[in-house]
Amino acid sequence: MKPAPAPRSEPTAAADLPRILIVDDSVVARTIIARLIDGTGRYLVAAAVSGAGAALAFLRTARVDAVLLDIEMPGMDGLTALPDLIAHGRGARFLVVSSSVDEGAAATVQALALGAADTLVKPGTGALAGRFSEALCDKLDRLLGSDDLPALPVRAPVATTGTGFDIVAIGASTGGIHALGQVLRQLPAECTVPILVTQHLPASFTPYFAAQVAVLAGRPCDVATDHLRIRPGRVIVAPGDAHVRVVSLGDGSASVRLLRGAVRSGCTPSVDPMFASIAEVFGPRALAVVLSGMGRDGSEGAGLVARAGGCVVVQDRQSSVVWGMPGTVATNGHAAAVLPPDRIGALIASGRRPAC
Repeated sequence: MKPAPAPRSEPTAAADLPRILIVDDSVVARTIIARLIDGTGRYLVAAAVSGAGAALAFLRTARVDAVLLDIEMPGMDGLTALPDLIAHGRGARFLVVSSSVDEGAAATVQALALGAADTLVKPGTGALAGRFSEALCDKLDRLLGSDDLPALPVRAPVATTGTGFDIVAIGASTGGIHALGQVLRQLPAECTVPILVTQHLPASFTPYFAAQVAVLAGRPCDVATDHLRIRPGRVIVAPGDAHVRVVSLGDGSASVRLLRGAVRSGCTPSVDPMFASIAEVFGPRALAVVLSGMGRDGSEGAGLVARAGGCVVVQDRQSSVVWGMPGTVATNGHAAAVLPPDRIGALIASGRRPAC
């Protein structure tokens, strides 16, 4: 679904290797995973500890680039510990590696909402090799690899106007669920602008994601279906097996149509069709938001929104797990503002249209 990252150049010394912390109560799992990581020659295992308490103690005195975190552990479980671990991680990427994040598991969406960058199903100890090893290395390469995009500072809109907008469409991928939560928490009840969300997730996770969004936003959230009417004060999320498009109903209102099939980005669901349709239907009354995510999905649609007179706002690099999606839009010159998620939420809550 996502493009493969560029090959990593080999560091010349162990001190240059990204450092990994393993947190798992199973000594067998810790040993095997450590051997897999060290065997790549691309990463260094900084430590392997048996629980969240030991991980917190380690992170207070040492820095790592990534943490592999199990969920089911004695004492404090991984999900309970995750916010504190992130706070002490000083920018480390957290990859939840657990049997609890199997296909369709609610724990996956919860982990991502709490700030995990990604998840990976951990098989039994007898299968901690082969495909698991390949998947683990692929996840680490994607999370820790360079996106080769130029660094841009946080940039607020030059001005805002009181004319507002009639719809907000948000696109996101890796790291996007946590960022989305930060955006939605800024919206008061009186902010009733309808919100569409396309987040790269498999279809089996969508019901849990919609339930999580409803809690975060404090307003109803529906999984998109054909002919679903877009109403104020509600959130609509794309299903995992189709793209969302908006169509005008001719009476000033709009509804959703689902589009299935391949699109240029290769993603399903894809952000581009959603952005393209709000540009067509809402024009200058549309606000497109691009949050953390890998690849370029959303860049074409963001350009259409900008050319239709709408506004585009993207998440800043420092707060993004992966700056591929927002960074591509920003470097293409389509973003009216580059902001952290909470300031994006405040902008939406203000009801004031960014001056583009």
